[in-house]
Amino acid sequence: MLQGIRILDFTQYLPGPHATHRLADMGAEVIKIEAPFGDPARFSLDENEQSPVFLAQNRKKKSVVLNLKDSSDRESALELAREADILIEGFRPGVASRIGIGYDEIKQVNPEIIYCSLTGYGQTGPLSHLGGHDINYMALSGMLAQMKDENGKPHLPSNTLADFIGGISASEAILAALVKKMQTGAGSYIDLAITKSLLPLMSNHVLIESLTGEKHGVEKLNSVFVCYTLYETADHRYISLGALEQKFWHNFCDALGREEWKSKQFSKALPGDPVYEEISAAIKEKTLKEWSQFALKVDCCMAPVLESDDLAYADGLKEWNLISDNGSYRYMANQFTGLSESTRDTEPPALGAHTKECLSKFTHGGS
Repeated sequence: MLQGIRILDFTQYLPGPHATHRLADMGAEVIKIEAPFGDPARFSLDENEQSPVFLAQNRKKKSVVLNLKDSSDRESALELAREADILIEGFRPGVASRIGIGYDEIKQVNPEIIYCSLTGYGQTGPLSHLGGHDINYMALSGMLAQMKDENGKPHLPSNTLADFIGGISASEAILAALVKKMQTGAGSYIDLAITKSLLPLMSNHVLIESLTGEKHGVEKLNSVFVCYTLYETADHRYISLGALEQKFWHNFCDALGREEWKSKQFSKALPGDPVYEEISAAIKEKTLKEWSQFALKVDCCMAPVLESDDLAYADGLKEWNLISDNGSYRYMANQFTGLSESTRDTEPPALGAHTKECLSKFTHGGS
């Protein structure tokens, strides 16, 4: 899909590398520009051990080492940018310009460049100077307040949702800018704030609260009713039931031979409610594997709550072949037909592995 599109990636850690990883999976050539010490995400707490985060987000990329404090390396960066279609950077506001690779500097050598600045809070405004991480973006967006335990304490999920959503938003914006460029020939500057990219996910909640005072979104989707909640299985795993539509709820009741439940679809999923207690007891009679098989046969919007080590082998998922050889996910490659051989998996690059190749190719008239 993106064969022939060249991206210079000046980002590190997770959001930016995730954005370019998605684009690489669509066929783009991604050249990762790293400082001499490399992307800090390369290493876990043990500096001698490669980080799984780096391995997961940097397949199919090339690594070029440049010291942007050095004038000759800055010139090399500009020469690389001259041949690029897209540049993405994740420095704090003002830093890219200060080291000579800001949008104005890059536009001078490549007026049609698509340039994306990816930060937590954007390039301007009262928060722009602040550092931040996933936990902060989640907190400010209002999303974290939607994840509370029974005591009302916000619960931080183990998946860094803001970082991933920021990366997805960046890749989406870049693709839109690429369409514009193909239609008009004009480049674009994208100021993408991760926190701002989370706010649309709160749109339903904000409108519902303004109309009804309810702070937690659509009531039916909040594990309030027996037809839409989680149940524990016999082996202490969990199954999800999402039978909101009557036909799905009736399919569930018929399959279990419980005609009397059909009129109780919106009974409260609370201890002491007779229907909730009966369903909970019925679910605990079978294991997760048994309920997973049930879910494949009975059309009732049921699915197992999978752990990370289940994903490669779960019924219905393993056929998608989403797991690459190094254990990370193929995001896009299996969603399109007709992708070229360039989309095949390659291992994440060693630090600077492509420096000589890329600088020779792109600074001496290569293409």
